[in-house]
Amino acid sequence: MCRRIFSDETSSIGDIPFFKIGSFGKEADAFISKELYLDYRKRFSYPKKGDVLISAAGTVGRTVVFTGEDAYFQDSNIVWIDNDNANVNNDFLFYILKIVKYNTEGGTIQRLYNSILKSTKFNSPKISEQNKIYNFLNLIDDRIQTQNKIIEELKILKSTLAQKLFSQQLRFKGDDGNDFGVWEVKKLGECLDYIQPTKYLVSSTEYDNSYKTPVLTAGKTFILGYTNETNGIFENNLPVIIFDDFTTATQFVDFPFKAKSSAMKILTATKGVYIKFIFEAMQFMNYEIGGHERHWISKFAPIEILVPSIDEQTRIADFLSSIDEKIKTENEILEQYKNQKQYLLYNLFI
Repeated sequence: MCRRIFSDETSSIGDIPFFKIGSFGKEADAFISKELYLDYRKRFSYPKKGDVLISAAGTVGRTVVFTGEDAYFQDSNIVWIDNDNANVNNDFLFYILKIVKYNTEGGTIQRLYNSILKSTKFNSPKISEQNKIYNFLNLIDDRIQTQNKIIEELKILKSTLAQKLFSQQLRFKGDDGNDFGVWEVKKLGECLDYIQPTKYLVSSTEYDNSYKTPVLTAGKTFILGYTNETNGIFENNLPVIIFDDFTTATQFVDFPFKAKSSAMKILTATKGVYIKFIFEAMQFMNYEIGGHERHWISKFAPIEILVPSIDEQTRIADFLSSIDEKIKTENEILEQYKNQKQYLLYNLFI
């Protein structure tokens, strides 16, 4: 492991990234001086290019290949195996460490000690076969990386086009070749009615993925589980927007559901409003939130929004939805690659 770095030797900006256990494998949020880095790298242990760095605390066993960049790593929490590549090359070791079962009692460890690493066993073929296995798995990793890039580019494309559509820099034409007409100023509260969940709240806390009706909650989890409760299922006024009254997060919902949280607002469209258009427009609104206010009533309902004719609303929303469908398809392909990789990882080494 690297030499100990003390907190007063780090800063929020600087020359050399210092990776702690929380930033391991991500962007560094701390830095050390170049002078200290060069001194410690010369006098103390430092990984070689290609060594596999391992998280030894927190989420134990996360792995990152050291690519030789100027960086420093938190002692004892981030370690590496000083491997000479004679019997096991680091490329192969990187994948082994993703599935290895560490030699500990009880199966759960809070810290990866040197003794645990040294006593952990795994099967290893000859170097020539190790290289073939690595090259095969690396091809899948490259495809996963490419797939992530495709998805990110689609998201950027949607965001760019949506901004142009809602600012009217880009407009659809009617069947007669002319613009649809002038956009009207409305308040969100005029476009959307809200329902406070009461009878839609699920009473059971037991969920089973074999049940059909999803239970929605406020917050990041969104789909909490699935229930077999039949009373009070929301299904007659779909689609709707689910609005989290605390975080102001929104979700577009076009399937029957039960509500779990009273912090939710169920937003439905008023006459002359295409709700998917309103949902997309809400993603670009600027606002400030604070405290434990009822944010829909106090912050969102009064916001003014430009609304075109129902035909143009539909064209815009359906166009953006087509990009959403493409993103969904590409995400499904990504999951297939990830599942394929996991299957191979757990079966190639048996």
